[in-house]
Amino acid sequence: MHATYLGTNDPDAHPLRLPLAADSVRAGFPSPADDYIEAELDLVSHLIQHPSATFYVRAQGDSMVQHGIHDGDLLIVDRALEPRDGDILIIAIDGDLTVKKLGTIGKRPYLLPGNPNYAPIPMEGRECHVWGVVTHNVHAHRAGVGK
Repeated sequence: MHATYLGTNDPDAHPLRLPLAADSVRAGFPSPADDYIEAELDLVSHLIQHPSATFYVRAQGDSMVQHGIHDGDLLIVDRALEPRDGDILIIAIDGDLTVKKLGTIGKRPYLLPGNPNYAPIPMEGRECHVWGVVTHNVHAHRAGVGK
């Protein structure tokens, strides 16, 4: 897993602001669209709470598909957040980096996959280093876009 840290050394860099449509898009029956823009939206400021503590990493594999994370998705990870039950973490377990959901089985902490083909990973008795909490993921709906 390769991490790319957020930020730039370019003093002339500016946020990328893209148009934000005024209306939401319905996922049910279509409705007429308005032809105007409500505002501009900078995705970095919208998605990232702690810029100096945030990095991107690509997901690999299919162990988290039921949690909406697919092979090749770009994950936004915040190192400043304290992990809570139910969070999706980037974590090193016995030196191996993985992405899993933090949960409990009984009263013991586990890392839970989002695919029944994979077993939960008990955290007790293992060396665990949390790299950060996944706050968002970017999933391409067209093959080859954004990779």
